[in-house]
Amino acid sequence: MERTRKIRKVFKSIPTIEGAGVHLRRAFGFSEVPVFDPFLMLDDFRSDDPKFYLKGFPWHPHRGIETITYVIDGKVEHGDSMGNKGTIRSGDVQWMTAGSGIIHQEMPKGDQEGLMGGFQLWANLPASHKMMDPKYRDVKSGQIPEVALDNGVRIKIICGMVGKTAGPVRDIVIDPEYLDITVPPGAQYAHPTKNDHNVLAYVIEGRGYFCKEKNPFTYEMVGENYFDIARDPYVGNGTLVLFDKGDEINITTEDEAVRFLLISGRPIGEPVAWYGPIVMNTQEELRVAFEEYRNGTFIKHDR
Repeated sequence: MERTRKIRKVFKSIPTIEGAGVHLRRAFGFSEVPVFDPFLMLDDFRSDDPKFYLKGFPWHPHRGIETITYVIDGKVEHGDSMGNKGTIRSGDVQWMTAGSGIIHQEMPKGDQEGLMGGFQLWANLPASHKMMDPKYRDVKSGQIPEVALDNGVRIKIICGMVGKTAGPVRDIVIDPEYLDITVPPGAQYAHPTKNDHNVLAYVIEGRGYFCKEKNPFTYEMVGENYFDIARDPYVGNGTLVLFDKGDEINITTEDEAVRFLLISGRPIGEPVAWYGPIVMNTQEELRVAFEEYRNGTFIKHDR
């Protein structure tokens, strides 16, 4: 018998500034480790004001993680220490495995109207893979299949499977799923999940119910700040749901559609030593990483 996942906790994204001055909203990050294992952070950098994103994320290092960038509006120009250069446009995904070390930059540019929209997810790597060779998976929007169900639900499959349709990103060590799902008004959608995986949903448009109880006092909620007392049964734009264990999730809508990112992965269950853009297992490994960065031996290739 299938067991529907209940909501474990709801997080409202919090405004923050990163990079050289990019205004974004953080759905979860350092303070939530290891709750979202194997995931470390999810940032929402949607904006319609260029001064809030054009300064971007200049050259910086990564080691021990994967960064997944999904653009829905505008574009992001990037370059790295391996000599790669390119542009991630609306609907594109870049799945970067930092592994043993990479130095790169990401510069959001927006569209002709100044609209910029995208999300960056950080996924941890287990100790056995932290020092693997760095690599990219650049996925264009045309390579991402979209499934339309009879009830009007639409699902873009970046990673994972819906029915017999698989996404283009495969063979990732944490066995992740990454879907962009839209449920129309007055509809219901149940999606199967692997019982041992951690599952989260981040709403990016509209609102919906993410548990059958429809009672916001059956789970914990973290507001935007201390004075945030709004607590509704539905989950809206900029809000993240962390689910309990189970075999499926169940989403329903009323008079408004809901669009959300559904993300899941197999927990790693290892110690996390994290400072800035580098995530290792021990403080000694962090020390070595930063020492190598300072003395120029962090990577085997030059910018």
